[in-house]
Amino acid sequence: MIEVNELTKRYGGTTAVNDLSFTVRPGHVTGFLGPNGAGKSTTLRMVLGLNDPTGGTVTIDGHRFRDRPRGLRHVGALLDAHDVHGGRSAAAHLSVLARSNRIPRRRVDEVLEEVGLAAARRRRISGFSLGMKQRLGIAAALLGDPPVLVFDEPLNGLDPEGVKWVRGLFRRLAAEGRTVFVSSHLMSEMENTADQLVVIGRGRLIAAESLTEFAARGTRLSVSVRTPDAATLASLLTEEGAAVGQDADVLTVTGLSAARIGELAFHHRVPLHELTTSAASLEEAFMELTADSVEYLAGEPR
Repeated sequence: MIEVNELTKRYGGTTAVNDLSFTVRPGHVTGFLGPNGAGKSTTLRMVLGLNDPTGGTVTIDGHRFRDRPRGLRHVGALLDAHDVHGGRSAAAHLSVLARSNRIPRRRVDEVLEEVGLAAARRRRISGFSLGMKQRLGIAAALLGDPPVLVFDEPLNGLDPEGVKWVRGLFRRLAAEGRTVFVSSHLMSEMENTADQLVVIGRGRLIAAESLTEFAARGTRLSVSVRTPDAATLASLLTEEGAAVGQDADVLTVTGLSAARIGELAFHHRVPLHELTTSAASLEEAFMELTADSVEYLAGEPR
């Protein structure tokens, strides 16, 4: 379990993380989301003891990570797939990590097999693609068979097969009772992978809840209506105060329930061929709830 309590980090006059508190619990894939510049990478570096906080505390299973003498047995992490010696082979890189953490040598072959790099074990890392480096970074995180895993943008450079594999891996690790904390800017993947979310903006906490709760809190329901008399129904719905978009015979309506739309159509004898309620995507909810926390907004000076 990762516990962040009133965590703050300042660089001169800039506050990167501001009084941040949340808990990442075992048995879940927890997504870590926020706009660019929100403080996600700084927070992860403080979780792993790479940066000292200006204030507050962060512990993993009750201890600071830097107090663990054999850290990879307790926490596995991938922060930067490029942060590796290109002149070494994949096997040599992992062997050094295993030796320094007193991890059995057999684990090197096991994790290379698990991430699909067994055939490339003796190749120099400098010749690896980004996707292969991501797989190697994941292998390093798994090396000590740790109960807590932290990943920063682990899907960068992966092909569709690789993305599918990582998605299944994270779910399996969580199902085994591990703590899995994943930072990503890919909303569609978080929607398919995470069941809990921690969302921050400008270094402050916006939400720490289930994906379902976050989406429900941050989105407006819309209703899709298919009718052969779209113009008439659109006029009626607009008079009721709804926002109506039209594409041929399909109306997209916000501001009125499906039940009220059906009542209006029945009362005015407008035939309906389809009436469907749908929620906005996680990406739409994220954009809505973090709109005031975006540091750089394309096309609009701030």
